[in-house]
Amino acid sequence: MAASSSHLASASARSVSVSVPVPRSVGGFRFERPGGGSDRLLALGGIGSGRRRSARSLSVRSVASERETKDAASPNEGMRIPFVLNSPVNDPASIASSIKYHAEFTPSFSPECFGLPKAYVATAESVRDALIINWNATNDYYEKTNVKQAYYLSMEFLQGRALSNAVGNLELTGAYAEALKKLGHSLEDVVKQEPDAALGNGGLGRLASCFLDSLATLNYPAWGYGLRYKYGLFQQHITKDGQEEVAESWLEMGNPWEIVRHDVSYPVKFYGKVVVGSDGAKHWIGGENIKAVAYDVPIPGYKTKTTINLRLWSTKVSSQDFDLQSFNSGHHAKANEAHANAEKICYILYPGDESLEGKTLRLKQQYTLCSASLQDIIARFERRSGKSLNWEEFPKKVAVQMNDTHPTLCIPELLRILMDVKGLSWKEAWNITKKTVAYTNHTVLPEALEKWSLDLMQKLLPRHVEIIESIDEELIQTIISEYGTADLDLLQKKLKEMRILENLDFSPSVAQLFVKPKKAKSKKKVLVADVPKSEEVESEDQESTDEESTDEESTDEESSDEKPEKKEPKSTLPKMVRMANLCVAAGHAVNGVAAIHSEIVKDEVFNDFYKMWPEKFQNKTNGVTPRRWLSFCNPDLSEIITKWLGTDDWILDTEKLGELRKFADNEDLQAEWRAAKLSNKLKVVSLIKERTGYVVSPDAMFDVQVKRIHEYKRQLLNILGIVYRYKKMKEMSAEERKAKFVPRVCIFGGKAFATYVQAKRIVKFITDVAATVNNDPEIGDLLKVIFVPDYNVSVAELLIPASELSQHISTAGMEASGTSNMKFSMNGCVLIGTLDGANVEIREEVGEDNFFLFGARAEEISGLRKERAEGKFVPDPRFEEVKKYVRSGVFGSYNYSDLIGSLEGNEGFGRADYFLVGKDFPSYIESQAEVDEAYRDQKKWTRMSILNTAGSYKFSSDRTIHEYAKEIWNIEPAPLP
Repeated sequence: MAASSSHLASASARSVSVSVPVPRSVGGFRFERPGGGSDRLLALGGIGSGRRRSARSLSVRSVASERETKDAASPNEGMRIPFVLNSPVNDPASIASSIKYHAEFTPSFSPECFGLPKAYVATAESVRDALIINWNATNDYYEKTNVKQAYYLSMEFLQGRALSNAVGNLELTGAYAEALKKLGHSLEDVVKQEPDAALGNGGLGRLASCFLDSLATLNYPAWGYGLRYKYGLFQQHITKDGQEEVAESWLEMGNPWEIVRHDVSYPVKFYGKVVVGSDGAKHWIGGENIKAVAYDVPIPGYKTKTTINLRLWSTKVSSQDFDLQSFNSGHHAKANEAHANAEKICYILYPGDESLEGKTLRLKQQYTLCSASLQDIIARFERRSGKSLNWEEFPKKVAVQMNDTHPTLCIPELLRILMDVKGLSWKEAWNITKKTVAYTNHTVLPEALEKWSLDLMQKLLPRHVEIIESIDEELIQTIISEYGTADLDLLQKKLKEMRILENLDFSPSVAQLFVKPKKAKSKKKVLVADVPKSEEVESEDQESTDEESTDEESTDEESSDEKPEKKEPKSTLPKMVRMANLCVAAGHAVNGVAAIHSEIVKDEVFNDFYKMWPEKFQNKTNGVTPRRWLSFCNPDLSEIITKWLGTDDWILDTEKLGELRKFADNEDLQAEWRAAKLSNKLKVVSLIKERTGYVVSPDAMFDVQVKRIHEYKRQLLNILGIVYRYKKMKEMSAEERKAKFVPRVCIFGGKAFATYVQAKRIVKFITDVAATVNNDPEIGDLLKVIFVPDYNVSVAELLIPASELSQHISTAGMEASGTSNMKFSMNGCVLIGTLDGANVEIREEVGEDNFFLFGARAEEISGLRKERAEGKFVPDPRFEEVKKYVRSGVFGSYNYSDLIGSLEGNEGFGRADYFLVGKDFPSYIESQAEVDEAYRDQKKWTRMSILNTAGSYKFSSDRTIHEYAKEIWNIEPAPLP
């Protein structure tokens, strides 16, 4: 195993002073000769906080990689170059000098001009210098103190732009703005040059990023692990045909925030076979070998020196794997095959998995994340333990959190390393694993509770299948112990529902439990009418002569003296690995992400497991960082909040936001509040014009639904409500329209997965409605429909502060939590929604009068679907009216039969309105009428807005992380001295 270690974080490195010939000063740095000795670099450091700090010594170390061949240490291993920190570079002049230095000496562009792209990179490099100082100090401190550390494994990290967030957390926004002004640019324009890192898609990745911000801010020792996607998900273009996907280009100009760690790489293996060595131990040999290389991204905390790490893995193979002979023979593709196979693992997020190749690639991605991360974690544990290595201490030093089921393979991978590489027994390794890993469930949707083909996994990861089979057998024995064998039907039902391996035969010892004993035969003979005496048969008293075992998997073939009936063919159902069941079986904690979701997890999704292990199940309601999602993205409102509260402590202690309640009716505050909202709306007016060409009025209500396009999130309900509104407007005179309806700009944003046909139809429908409504002179500014293409974090940072009404209208019981609802509420936006996910808790905190509620409750959903299946549902006439209007062709020639047809019928795939759009439609449009009425009274609406911000204090990710740290990870804050 390539147990390489970062050259910035080795506690065992030897300290050596090294003379470094350097000029007297360059850019933002000054070089001095301390104590009359040789020249040493003095970084004008401490840019990290905006507060003056005394000089202190840090060091950067170079540590040679520990290779699989266990090479002797390089002569340069452990070399230290002391950096003596002097006065902090936090004044605009020094910052400008640092930016100029990087523009010249860290060149990414030609020297002829200092345009915006070059200014951005140079500025980012300047900020990164500040981060690295604190980053090194943080890692060094964790190494020396050997604290317990949490590791957050996620397939997604939706970071957003790093520059504005970093200077904000370093409290240097003003200083950088002034420095760039001296250099001829504005900070705002420079920030816009940064592309969003395409490392995530939706709430799962944005939550992970909020968690990293809170972990750093609260001084918790933790790291994030993910994959470095070259192209991310995709870039969304909106054309006349709807959504089109092109490859994301976020890395084309380089990424100044990442640092490649050529000395931190680990082997990752696929395919091959398992053999038993002479010592009886199992070894996974042969197959396809790649290398995972670390790219590190520093994550700064707010008002703290703590700067943690997001380690992203990129995949490649060595140069020896390039087939030079084939290339020179003209077989160029064959020559590069190994490189192409390795590199494509990290090309895109969530590759389409309709094909076997797509499924294989996804599984390779998940295993790469798990294998490289676990090897890195174990190497760090061994290094910090030194000579006192004790594997029983592993769970006392390491906590691994699986963000959804994507990182599930870290369970068998940790077991494999502990047993096959470190020589532990199954019992020892299993006990360590169960104490180390924990699982966050993010969904109740069956398709998102991952299942993988056992055959595919057997081929790709043969050793892991053996380990999963062992875990499955362990689970089976636990279930048998829990339920006993008195009621075999119940036991068989529980085993079928709870097993990790689906549609797989039981082991012989378990199968034997379900074999019915042979029944004793009566000696009484019965003559069967019309049967010759020579063909008399014996009958069993009170029993059928063809009784068979009720277990379809039973191996007993002699349960009757009668001639066996013809056997039923064996089940052809595919053998699958249930990843969620594996997570629950191995994890010491299982948590949902909102109160209602966690109850559904316990009562429905994992009810059998909850009954067996109730102590495992917890709730951790999601949160968002108030730094990025209020303080930085909404400076106008933040300044008002600070003014009225008399402090900016609310940025770290959001409970102080609750004090806004006492000012909610103050007319001066309300006037300032409305002015801040208008300022933000004007920015969105410009964004809409730039992205879509449409011109909208800032005086209209901004009504926003931005999230992944999915049927359960019900963008379709929203757009059908808009169509109904438009139809009613068209039936009125101009005076009636103005009296009846409040002007609205209805804004959508979000990506439909490339192979999700119905979601893409919804996008097409929204844009067709927009084209008709926005060009209707009779309607004018009374109604506009906007689809913002390529929705991402940076767009959200503009839209959310400007929003006045936000729609969170998923079918009740189907949204685990949501986090955008928290961001909108925090920014003074009023919500319309169902009692689903975190909506339930938001409504409780902001007050029922400040939330527009509609729709069926979660506990009603199954009954309503049953009612539909039985043909008892009677649609509201208004719903039938709007469907007929869509079919009339008013929105163009596109055939919407399949889209509208999904809302009709009583059963069948793609029909029967599974997400209950028709059921909730009347309630929805009635609630929208209440919204219009409330918005007309701007004093009332502003009061509602203020109370939403005041009531959002609970939904800080700081609160969530405190709960994870205390109740799941058992880690303590470790602030730097």
